[in-house]
Amino acid sequence: MIDPMQIRSVELDDAQDLCAIYNPYITDTAITFEETPIDPSEMKRRIVRVREESLPWLCATINLKLAGYAYAALWRERSAYRFTVESTIYLSPEYTGRGLGKNLYSVLLERIRTAGKRNVIAVITLPNPASIALHENLGFIKTAHFPEVGFKFNRWLDVGYWQLSFPMDPDRSSPPDEKPTS
Repeated sequence: MIDPMQIRSVELDDAQDLCAIYNPYITDTAITFEETPIDPSEMKRRIVRVREESLPWLCATINLKLAGYAYAALWRERSAYRFTVESTIYLSPEYTGRGLGKNLYSVLLERIRTAGKRNVIAVITLPNPASIALHENLGFIKTAHFPEVGFKFNRWLDVGYWQLSFPMDPDRSSPPDEKPTS
């Protein structure tokens, strides 16, 4: 019997398990445009950077085994983009198609919303019907398509952008922590 899924914040000690999930996506798929596997020290550096931005990085465990992870990162460096993040999710292959991704991503999106972010951008290598279905099921809308912008495994690859915008308070024209400028 499978224990219920647990979702928690990622710890630096999870780096090895995160690499075990992510590196096969690098070596065996075009889902990520990284081309060289990363080691736990690099994964730890990435976790620290997300934490420094006060953004969520979550993982899902089943029977205490790390089954997947999802996080938000800065979408762009410029200050005016501070209310927009890019989301990422990776699952261990044995846990795909079981609802784990939707559950994990839903928790991530709620954490992003409560952190005061306005927009979430998902960057998807095309074709990827499973990722598109996940994002659209959660309310993302396709906003851009860039043909042949990546080159991996000796082929040109398209990328699509999907966006989810959280509703703002209708009485405000600026984010809660900002004062409107005159």
